[in-house]
Amino acid sequence: MPFDVSRVKAFCFDVDGTLSDTDDKWVAGIERRLSALRFLLRARDARAAARWLVMATETPMNAIYHRLDAWSLDDNFARLYERLILRRRQAPKTFWLMQQADSLLASLSVRFPLSVVSARDESTTLNFIDQFQLGQFFQSVATSQTCEHTKPYPHPILWAAERMGIAPANCVMVGDTTVDVVAGRAAGAQTIGVLCGFGTEKELRRAGADLIVQNLGEIQNLFK
Repeated sequence: MPFDVSRVKAFCFDVDGTLSDTDDKWVAGIERRLSALRFLLRARDARAAARWLVMATETPMNAIYHRLDAWSLDDNFARLYERLILRRRQAPKTFWLMQQADSLLASLSVRFPLSVVSARDESTTLNFIDQFQLGQFFQSVATSQTCEHTKPYPHPILWAAERMGIAPANCVMVGDTTVDVVAGRAAGAQTIGVLCGFGTEKELRRAGADLIVQNLGEIQNLFK
C-alpha cells in the first residue's frame, strides 16, 4: 500500500541515524583509529573500513538489545551504562545533528504534534535534545526506559501517540533501521525509512517501510 499523506496527523522520530548523525560520527572516530593501520587494510581505505564496521555491527547490536528488552534486562543495562559513564567522569557527550533535521522539525511542528521515540537511554537522549535546543518541537519523549518494552515493540509509539492525542494509525514513525519500521507497523502507524543513517534500502523495504527517502529534506518537501 502506498504512503498516504492525507492520513498523517503526527510524527514520531527516532534519534540515532535519523535526527542525530550518529553513524557518521562513529565512522569518523573509527577512521582516526584505523589510520595508523592503513598497511593492514589493503584495498580498503580507513574511512571505507570504518563505515563497513559501523554498518556490520548495527544489526547484531539491535538483536542483543532486543533480547535484553525481552528479558526485561534493558533497564538494568541502561543504569549500569550510566554508572560507568559517571564513574569515568567523562565530559558530556557532543552529538552531530543530521543535515536538515532542524529545518524539518521547525516546519512540521507548525502543523503536526511531534514526539521522539528512541531506543537510547533517557540521559543521552535528553542531552542530544538539549544540545540543539530541540525540546520546543516535541510534545513527548520516549526512551528505552519509558515503557516496559522499547522498539521493535510498539509500546513507545503507542505511548507517544496517546500523549499527542492522536490515533496510532494517524502517526508516522520515521527512522533509519528495521527496528523503527517493525515497531511502527506493530503500532498500526505508517513508517518512513530514511537512508541517511544505519539502514539500507533493501532491508528497510523487506521490513515493510511505507516510504523510503534519501534524506530528511525529502520529508519536508512532501509536507510543504
